[in-house]
Amino acid sequence: MKLYHHSLSGHAHRARLFLSLLGLPHELIEVDLASGAHKTADFLALNPFGQVPVLDDHGVVVADSNAILVYLAKKAGRADWLPEDPQGAAAVQRWLSVAAGEIAYGPAAARLVTVFGARFDAAEVIARAHTILAKLESHLAARQWLVGKSPTIADVAIYSYVARAPEGNVDLAGYAAVNAFLRRVEALPGFVPFIRTPAGLAA
Repeated sequence: MKLYHHSLSGHAHRARLFLSLLGLPHELIEVDLASGAHKTADFLALNPFGQVPVLDDHGVVVADSNAILVYLAKKAGRADWLPEDPQGAAAVQRWLSVAAGEIAYGPAAARLVTVFGARFDAAEVIARAHTILAKLESHLAARQWLVGKSPTIADVAIYSYVARAPEGNVDLAGYAAVNAFLRRVEALPGFVPFIRTPAGLAA
């Protein structure tokens, strides 16, 4: 397997983290976003949206981080990471949608401002980040994982941008349950960290 990624991308980290948690051999191919490598004809042939990550599994190409998580769980036959029952599968999908929605437009967007110079309203995206963090805190107050009693791809999808939220000036100090959740993910066998940048509160 080949994973086209960028080391500063939380979306790419999601895919890399899950490959490692599953213990699947893979080759990492760094895509130089600064030079526009994601907009070249060769890369656009892999993903017309011009985004990382992209997984190439011996000719089967899967783009989008959450789609890659689903593909890998199914390919590996790991119903522990992606439940087969309707209720469990729906619960995981709900959090994949949160990762693509509230997380993307909250902590991920706040980090884009400080790390990549994105032109979002910093106060607005930081406020959005705290809104979803408060919901995560409430959800995790009485449970260890987002869905069920063991980790799923929902936890993988949520982890990266929440863990690096302080880089976007989003303070995690008031979220004890969220911080405990992050430490549980980091304790999983095969965990690989998301690169830290000296930005925002992490500077």
